[in-house]
Amino acid sequence: MYNSIDLDDDAELIYAVSRELGHVPLIEKDPRGREGVPMAPHEALRYNERTASERFNSRLKEEFGAKNVRVRGYEKVKLHLMFGVIALFADQLIKLIE
Repeated sequence: MYNSIDLDDDAELIYAVSRELGHVPLIEKDPRGREGVPMAPHEALRYNERTASERFNSRLKEEFGAKNVRVRGYEKVKLHLMFGVIALFADQLIKLIE
């Protein structure tokens, strides 16, 4: 069904599947040397919120131990993740103050 779509052309397969599911794809269009296609203002706002949460999750995993949690049990895992969240918050607060 989607074999004829060129995946290099701004991931049209992802756009098509997302739209079929009734979702609004929030993928920044790559201009590839051409002038970029701007997003609608409401989509740009949602895109910025999404990228902020993705950056948070990435830093939590890579820098603050959420990638390899070596404890068992819901409460212990939650506690370790919350320690990471607190450390990430403190790191961001220190950067804001400096």
